[in-house]
Amino acid sequence: MDILEHNRKAWDKAVQEQDQWTCPVDTQAIERAKAGELDIVLTPTKSVPMSWFPPLPQLPTLCLASGGGQQGPLLAAAGCDVVVFDNSPQQLGQDRLVAERDGLQLRTVEGDMADLSTFDDDSFGLIVHPCANCFVPDVLPVWRECHRVLKKGGILMAGFCNPVRYIFEDSRYENGVLQVRYPIPHSDAAELGDAQLKHRILDKLEPMEFGHTLSDQIGGQLEAGFVITGFYEDRFGGPEPDPISNYLDTFIATRAVKP
Repeated sequence: MDILEHNRKAWDKAVQEQDQWTCPVDTQAIERAKAGELDIVLTPTKSVPMSWFPPLPQLPTLCLASGGGQQGPLLAAAGCDVVVFDNSPQQLGQDRLVAERDGLQLRTVEGDMADLSTFDDDSFGLIVHPCANCFVPDVLPVWRECHRVLKKGGILMAGFCNPVRYIFEDSRYENGVLQVRYPIPHSDAAELGDAQLKHRILDKLEPMEFGHTLSDQIGGQLEAGFVITGFYEDRFGGPEPDPISNYLDTFIATRAVKP
């Protein structure tokens, strides 16, 4: 199976279905960002602390696997020179929609987050990478490419999943039953013999996911050459969170610097 192509089609479909991670920010949020009230997320609910950001005006910024008209347009409104890079043409279309609607300047590029060869070394001062590397089978190339394209002193802000999210049996999980079934690291591709998983991934055309170890998510950043300078955890909120969010945080955000 071509995982990149499958996930491209799945996210294009998610845009048509107005999934929450494909719905663009409104003009009011853009105006607040222009006024210095920048509110973006790397994980489901918590805003990135303002102390994590460097000075933003004219800062070359890569929004990595970040299509959907959310982070990219807000950073452009705050003054950054933004490139939004994503595997889904429809997701990138949402960023262009906001840019055209609100008179913003940004550029969109389609591609694989693990291959940033279209960009030169030392191209960016900031990379914003919200929860998305669960859609690639190997996260280590993502960290290496981030390190390569960042300037010295550049900052990588990343959100990712705690792999505990991937240990539970899918159909029971949807009904609130947390029954351990899958090992970590987890690969949907390796488990497609499971009829429930096959139905969700192939028949319903949902994105294929991978549960990376914390050794690869956090240790991988360190091995790539980053120094981690910030950390927080998060979970799904709202009146009906997913079952595991009733018990613990399962998303992580890190701030890392290229020395």
